Amino acid sequence: MKRLLAAMLLLAAAIAHAGQNCEPKPMTVDEVRRSLDLAERSMQALDASGAQVAIIARAGQNLSQYGLRYSHVGLAWRDHPAGRWVVVQLLNDCGTADSALYNDGLGNFFMSGLYRYQALVMLPSPEVQQRLAQVLASRTPLRLHEANYSMLAYAFSTRYQNSNQWALETLAAASAPPGKVETRAEAQQWLAEAGFHPVGVDVGLGARVGARLFRANVAFDDHPTGPRLRGHFDTVTVDGIEQFVRSHDRGAQILEL
Repeated sequence: MKRLLAAMLLLAAAIAHAGQNCEPKPMTVDEVRRSLDLAERSMQALDASGAQVAIIARAGQNLSQYGLRYSHVGLAWRDHPAGRWVVVQLLNDCGTADSALYNDGLGNFFMSGLYRYQALVMLPSPEVQQRLAQVLASRTPLRLHEANYSMLAYAFSTRYQNSNQWALETLAAASAPPGKVETRAEAQQWLAEAGFHPVGVDVGLGARVGARLFRANVAFDDHPTGPRLRGHFDTVTVDGIEQFVRSHDRGAQILEL
């Protein structure tokens, strides 16, 4: 176990985490241990559920000032025939304006400098899980990916995309009737018709100016003018996804670890 922790520490120190601002901050032994413990508990919960696909969230940042508990979601997919869990996720490339899709193990998913060692696991109904598995095995996730990244991407615009938005739009492709969602615009239209309402965030003027001047991965120009000037941004958050899953997918189960 000590050798494993030492190896993971070296890995954590060497990797510039996607989705972070790439400040060199090695994880401590305790942080590595707690992250791996959360990954193991998540794997046990997923195995016990009998699920094919789950939506899994981590608390990588303190977003309590915005009334949010979790910061990032990925789609956990049981990789057959190997049977291991793979998390498909969109990650921002080190604070740039670019993003890419990644396949990671549960350990890597939680080895990101967590703010809180808790996970949210959303288990869609079996029918949606089956469709999600089919979607993830196709080229649809790539078609629904927009490389232009913004942390505050507007929920109903295709100009930018954030990590949670990609996961939600992929869920839309699996939840809609076959063939109805092939593009991001179609995914957003289906979500609006299905009753998705973004959990908006309010950002003060000082924070907006600082973010726009000094952070390449934040943009505001895709948002409607009125709310934008008031500092209100309807973006896709984990809380918004959870609310939509609870209201739209009656067969879904929600677990908190």
